[in-house]
Amino acid sequence: MAGGEFVVRSAALSGGLELPYVEQGEQSGVPVVFLHAYADSWRSFRLVLEQLPSSIHAFALTQRGHGDADRPASGYGVEQFAADLAAFMDAVALEAAVLFASSSASFAVQRFAVDHPDRTLAIVLSGAPWSLRSLRDTPAASGLLQAVSNLRDPVDPDFVRQFVSSTVSRPVPAVFLEEMVGESCKLPAHVWKATLEGLLEAVPAAETATIRAPTVVLWGERERCCRAATGRRWPQRSLTPDL
Repeated sequence: MAGGEFVVRSAALSGGLELPYVEQGEQSGVPVVFLHAYADSWRSFRLVLEQLPSSIHAFALTQRGHGDADRPASGYGVEQFAADLAAFMDAVALEAAVLFASSSASFAVQRFAVDHPDRTLAIVLSGAPWSLRSLRDTPAASGLLQAVSNLRDPVDPDFVRQFVSSTVSRPVPAVFLEEMVGESCKLPAHVWKATLEGLLEAVPAAETATIRAPTVVLWGERERCCRAATGRRWPQRSLTPDL
């Protein structure tokens, strides 16, 4: 940070995309990469980054289609987001890192951890559902699907505000909430649709493979969607024994 403000950089990925990111902490510190949830951007971690010690070498990036990142016409499945993470780490010369995933980003981080165990020091899955496939027919998910399927550009700011507000269970600074609404308003309709569809179709990597990295899965007491999708706990067989 410079003068209390984050310096936003741009990472040019090998596939041609450019992703905004911020970096802070000592170069020799523990590398931690933060991945945001659906419709967010790196700015969703701003309040967290402000509290981190300098001993954590933190990277928070904005994923394809979100915020100010490039918005290709396709490529919004979990596998592509995981591949983008690998390409991002290549671009910033990170051999390995601790990976922190917020909510839906947990699917991409799981995929990365299975595909690149040598580059995964540990993973933290915050508010992470085991699967979203079981939610497709629930009232909450079907309502969101219907609303998203009806989106047209420019996306209605009222829809965005309602969506962002629904993800908060307790008051947050008004400035921060407005910042998040503004970031989510940047998503074009096709990104809202394709990313959500990819998440609802995602098969957890830990369902068919073992994640070898030390893993922490956590959520809040008021987390409803992820608890319902998880069955209140993750299958321990899928995770390392030394949690």
